[in-house]
Amino acid sequence: MGQGQEFHARRLISEAMNTGSWVLLQNIHLSLSFCTEVMDALVETETVHEAFRLWMTTEVHPQFPIGLLQMAIKFTNEPPQGIRASLKRTYQGITQDTLDYSTQSQWPPLLYAVAFLHTVVQERRKFGPLGWNIPYEFNQADFAASVQFIQNHLDDMDPKRGVSWPTVCYMLGEVQYGGRVTDDFDKRLLTTFTHVWFCDVLLRPGFEFYRAYKVPQTKNLQGYLDYIDSLPATDTPEVFGLHPNADITYQINTAKGILDTILSVQPKEGGAQGGETRENVVYKLANDMLAKLPKQYNSFEVKEALQRMGALLPMNIFLRQEIDRITRVIKEVRSTLIDLKLAIEGTIVMSQGLRKSLDAMYDARIPEKWLKLSWESATLGFWYTELLERDHQFRQWCAHGRPKVFWMTGFFNPQGFLTAMRQEVTRAHKGWALDSVVLQNLITRFNKEDIKNQPQEGVYVHGLFLEGASLDRKTSKLVESKPKVLYEQMPVIYIYAINTTAGKDPKLYECPIYRKPQRTDSKYIGSIDFETDHNPRHWTLRGVALLCDIK
Repeated sequence: MGQGQEFHARRLISEAMNTGSWVLLQNIHLSLSFCTEVMDALVETETVHEAFRLWMTTEVHPQFPIGLLQMAIKFTNEPPQGIRASLKRTYQGITQDTLDYSTQSQWPPLLYAVAFLHTVVQERRKFGPLGWNIPYEFNQADFAASVQFIQNHLDDMDPKRGVSWPTVCYMLGEVQYGGRVTDDFDKRLLTTFTHVWFCDVLLRPGFEFYRAYKVPQTKNLQGYLDYIDSLPATDTPEVFGLHPNADITYQINTAKGILDTILSVQPKEGGAQGGETRENVVYKLANDMLAKLPKQYNSFEVKEALQRMGALLPMNIFLRQEIDRITRVIKEVRSTLIDLKLAIEGTIVMSQGLRKSLDAMYDARIPEKWLKLSWESATLGFWYTELLERDHQFRQWCAHGRPKVFWMTGFFNPQGFLTAMRQEVTRAHKGWALDSVVLQNLITRFNKEDIKNQPQEGVYVHGLFLEGASLDRKTSKLVESKPKVLYEQMPVIYIYAINTTAGKDPKLYECPIYRKPQRTDSKYIGSIDFETDHNPRHWTLRGVALLCDIK
């Protein structure tokens, strides 16, 4: 549908109603206005052939006509769960002729490896941000294009030289599957998979993707299907490169999805049963929040404090911007709470916006107007506590000067904080240029309370959490997570800057820092380097990252 196809659709539906044929309208979400027309045609046409059927395919769309949904029988098509089911589905689309396509001995194992890669990149999505930062829609077309490339590569291959692994890795990791990937750290993960699996080791007998996941040594299609049937019914997260703890994350995400759906379909108006009304509950909550809400910042006092500390220093410019933003949040929260109380008392009209805020507060969600000006959080309680803690950090900074240790979670713009620190270091050294000044870090053994003095240069940062791995406090190196511990609190990290044009040390693991558990570009702050006894690729597959906030 779309692009003027409605004319043909009308004609085909009209003909099919008379002759008893079937019609399929694909991607009907591209032509939502036509849906209403289809509904009218189905309801108003007097004589419809009993064999007539109308099929439609659509993506999920918030504006899809609810009437059409209620009239229809609905099917959803989801990829099979688990490696065994997914490989089975892939190999059901492969014929013996495909397996016999090439006489090269590398062809069957390569085909199986591409099928396995296809399965793993799809299955990792269920682990949420731990699997992929962005859940990409990898599909059968990617697999078909990859198989076609492998066939072409083997046709043109010089038998003496063998397979060009860098070419295969590049085409799979950067083009066929990599073409969909938009996040830099997801791209790093995908190329890690291709480099670990697509190399000479793949063609050696006894190669395993993981324990008990081998490449079948056969050229017979039935042999492959029999082997796939013998695979475990449930897969440990380690097959996908993740720690066993990732299963807990997956189960939490699934349960949360179900509970959110149940909450969203709850009736908003209470019946006449006993207990407090929604309005009473929210009125008490608004009173409580207003009592604890920080007072507004006095612009003259803030200006005086900044002048005292040096108003044009990068860190103090950053502080002024942060205070401007939190002032707007406090003002909006105060105004909403006062208006809500007045509306519940009946003094002013309960507008649509206030009604939404009341519903959100009753469900312990953050009202939309507040969310636009501030930050995300799991519940209203966590959000409000964070507001008080952020405000406390800024007031302490104004009153007592620069903190010894910074709580990075409490900033609206943590990237700006790190940039201000780089500018400060650059200005302190004559001849340094900001472009060649890069961040370096040192994982200390201290907790926040142990820090008594500011560093000469750079900053101490606390309040970060490590996901996907654990930290050996003695050596400050990455080690495997402890069982059932999903997040580990980090000690104080010393972040400073040096003037260098040299690249990163390949032995270190570059660990991204995100503000929240959703690892998107907008939540990305920067990266710090960890020492490790493992190959850094191991931690890339584990999905290791630092989070400012785990709520």
